[in-house]
Amino acid sequence: MSLWGITPKGHTHMNLLVVRTWLQARFTTSEQGASMVEYILLVALIALAVMAAVTFLGGQMTSKFNTDGSVISSAGS
Repeated sequence: MSLWGITPKGHTHMNLLVVRTWLQARFTTSEQGASMVEYILLVALIALAVMAAVTFLGGQMTSKFNTDGSVISSAGS
């Protein structure tokens, strides 16, 4: 048996190191970190949440700021 996978009788066989390396490369895909698409989707989701919160709470916050502003300005005079 030689390193090249050819036996003394002339028969070829697969080298186990090559098979092992190929199997590891084929079936052990490790994705580390997030891709740019995932970051864009995350930013878009956050932007939608902020817009929904501003739309939902916008009227309440305006009246609260107006009330607080009136209290502050009347306290100063």
